[in-house]
Amino acid sequence: MSISEQAVKTALAGVVDDNTGKDFVSGRAVKNIRVDGADVAFDVELGYPAKTQIDAIRKAVIAAVKGIPGVGNVSANVYSKIVAHAVQLGVKLLPGVKNIIAVASGKGGVGKSTTAVNLALALTQEGARVGILDADIYGPSQPQMLGLAGQQPESRDGQSMEPLEAYGLQAMSIGFMVDVETPMVWRGPMVAQALDQLLGQTNWNDLDYLIVDMPPGTGDIQLSLAQKVPVTGAVIVTTPQDIALIDARKGLKMFEKVNIPILGIVENMSIHICSQCGHAEHIFGSGGGERMGADYGVEFLGSLPLDIAIREMADGGKPTVVGAADSPSAEIYRAIARRVAVKIGERAKDMTSKFPNIVVKNT
Repeated sequence: MSISEQAVKTALAGVVDDNTGKDFVSGRAVKNIRVDGADVAFDVELGYPAKTQIDAIRKAVIAAVKGIPGVGNVSANVYSKIVAHAVQLGVKLLPGVKNIIAVASGKGGVGKSTTAVNLALALTQEGARVGILDADIYGPSQPQMLGLAGQQPESRDGQSMEPLEAYGLQAMSIGFMVDVETPMVWRGPMVAQALDQLLGQTNWNDLDYLIVDMPPGTGDIQLSLAQKVPVTGAVIVTTPQDIALIDARKGLKMFEKVNIPILGIVENMSIHICSQCGHAEHIFGSGGGERMGADYGVEFLGSLPLDIAIREMADGGKPTVVGAADSPSAEIYRAIARRVAVKIGERAKDMTSKFPNIVVKNT
């Protein structure tokens, strides 16, 4: 008995991808359906990294097709394909980098750098090629968090730098080039120039995503970074506290002004669970991140607990996603990272490489 291609599509249209909320047919993930008599083979192309999800997705789509009456052998090739997506008008993509994600907060001390490094490591664990740029010139923390403190980047040509690597993550920071106790007593233009150099003179090696750990605030440095760097989207980090939310809203509005889409909001230090008695308490208030998301029509990506283990592992150079990979917090970071990647995957693809170069000559 021969199975029709339409029967296969109908079966797969009944399987919803939990990561996107869409079925695989309407999400245009199903490719190359091949029917040979009663045997069926097809591809499922995911627009986001999903190494930990692929087996479950493969089993689900095969089971759906096996439900077709008279079907024989069914095989599915499930894989991820990450492409470059559109950025601000007039800003060119960075060589060796497909997508740039800015992780920002309006205020310092809300756990932005911890969130940035864990999201970067989570995307790496999901099979993506990822880098992190520590854009906080005055207070670089990524060298410490990645266990790279005291190391320096290599320059093979005297002009560019090779990123350092930890846990499969490419990293660059001003902290690799100055002593940890040396204060950066620089004015805005010098900081902006240093950021340009860190970003443009680093030999990023074929990255799917570059996470930029933004400096706190919404001043000249943040604005110039948002205008010059080809950012695919931004993630806002806050705590539930009203004071932090006031500044987080300013950060969100800044990205809106420069036409950078907000991918979502992450709430840090959401709840504290006592390690002795298990009592749960909202020390900094509750629901602030969700309310902010509702106010601006922005997705609430998730919340992280106020947990001493998250702080200790980041300080110790082994962030939660690698230091306690099976912990509930690590799974939250991975879920947020997948959602961020899905949101990027749904955006328009970058087509600038397809445009012809127009050259005007005097003849």
